[in-house]
Amino acid sequence: MYEGRRVLRRVPEDWEERPYEHVTLVPQGRVIGAEIQGVDLTRPLAPAVREELNRALLEWKVLFFRGAHLSSAQQADFARHWGELETNPLLARGSSAEVVRFDKGGSAAPTFENVWHADVTFRERPALGAVLQLREVPPVGGDTMWADMAAAYDNLPEEVRERIEGATAVHDFLPGFARFYGPERLAPLQEEFPPVEHPVVRRHPETGRRMLFVNTSFTTHITGMDREESDRLLSFLVRQAHVPEYQVRFRWQAGDVAFWDNRATQHYAIDDYFPHRRVAERVAIAGDRPF
Repeated sequence: MYEGRRVLRRVPEDWEERPYEHVTLVPQGRVIGAEIQGVDLTRPLAPAVREELNRALLEWKVLFFRGAHLSSAQQADFARHWGELETNPLLARGSSAEVVRFDKGGSAAPTFENVWHADVTFRERPALGAVLQLREVPPVGGDTMWADMAAAYDNLPEEVRERIEGATAVHDFLPGFARFYGPERLAPLQEEFPPVEHPVVRRHPETGRRMLFVNTSFTTHITGMDREESDRLLSFLVRQAHVPEYQVRFRWQAGDVAFWDNRATQHYAIDDYFPHRRVAERVAIAGDRPF
């Protein structure tokens, strides 16, 4: 890690910023995170509102909606404004196949989301984004953090950017999930989700920004490098999400919603609330193949 002043660009250099006319936006961080006010998520979005929310998502990477109190169906309907929803057989199901339910703390099994990661990068087409709502919150703790991976890329040393230019890495679900399943359950999942290669640096399909696209949970090695060299470089790259200047931290209340761009961010669910309970539901939007 390097100390000193960092480059903190929230949007691409040629990005045209315009005022928001249909929503109120309250920044929560320097480069990432904004609270959105004045939108009723229980109702279908008017085209102009959807356009401004999409622009806000591209500019701020994660959007927060306080006190939305959506039903599972309403949460899924909101997410569908951005595309087809994913299903995820690796996680506990909620009220429908598209809804994932996280019931943590109390007598539940320990959580393993407290590591910096992007969701389902082991898929050929990782999720575009996700909509998470907290149903039950502990009296203290249980915050979530997000990191801007474009800022992480911008601040890499020049020699590192040169080393990873055009490089690909292998992503596999096994490092993140193998501990939860026995061999009989793992075999069909390995057929459904074989390892895939993605660019170490991907371009955002809507903004064109370069973003670091490796993570601790699912990236196993850099293609074509010997294991020692790959491990050393990956260790350096995944640590870039740990830099506070690239992050935003959200303290939940029951009924709050977060909507993040999974292409541009990593996140970390803080596990500091045991023995209290934390219940959340998430829907994910299918994405494209990184390039």
